[in-house]
Amino acid sequence: MIAIIDYGMGNLRSVQKAFQRVGCQAEIVQDPAAVEAAPAVVLPGVGAFADAMENLKKSGMIEAIHRAINSGKPFLGICLGQQLLFESSVEFGTTRGLGIFPGTVKRFPGGDLKVPHMGWNQVEIAKPSPLLEGVPAGAAFYFVHSYYVEPADPELAVTLTEYGLKFASVVGRNNVFGIQFHPEKSSTLGLRILENFGKMVKS
Repeated sequence: MIAIIDYGMGNLRSVQKAFQRVGCQAEIVQDPAAVEAAPAVVLPGVGAFADAMENLKKSGMIEAIHRAINSGKPFLGICLGQQLLFESSVEFGTTRGLGIFPGTVKRFPGGDLKVPHMGWNQVEIAKPSPLLEGVPAGAAFYFVHSYYVEPADPELAVTLTEYGLKFASVVGRNNVFGIQFHPEKSSTLGLRILENFGKMVKS
């Protein structure tokens, strides 16, 4: 079973339904103990970084997330959930993140660039990953975000996407992955990524 963390920030039901469509059992959970008991964990999210960290802290999820990741179980952050994996964000001042990955979350520069970055955009595969099995080079996915991750370690970038600048649209190391786009809104290939994550789960 895949535990989808409910901390009051996200389109949980659509993520759950997308996993179910590819044959993966997924449950929305609010109890930190359920996160630790699950064989795999998903951290979704939309909204403000600082609010998300505050909600995670209040719910007792921060410690559960760290224990889940340290135990080696597959862990996936989606959209804001990807950003929370990093050390800090500059959104509305500097806020500390979960610190799983080194790096920070920055805002797109604006100017002639439309912010938020919204709609379909291509991803360039930077290195192989089991998350991308069956995903062709140049595939397009659906994005909605004003901030992007800037890993301190370039090796964390699994895919890159161009929007005014090149940013890491998928990151990963060992058992932990983060996706900036919304796989649950990205048609067949988005579902393929969720299915690939599901294949990592030990029943």
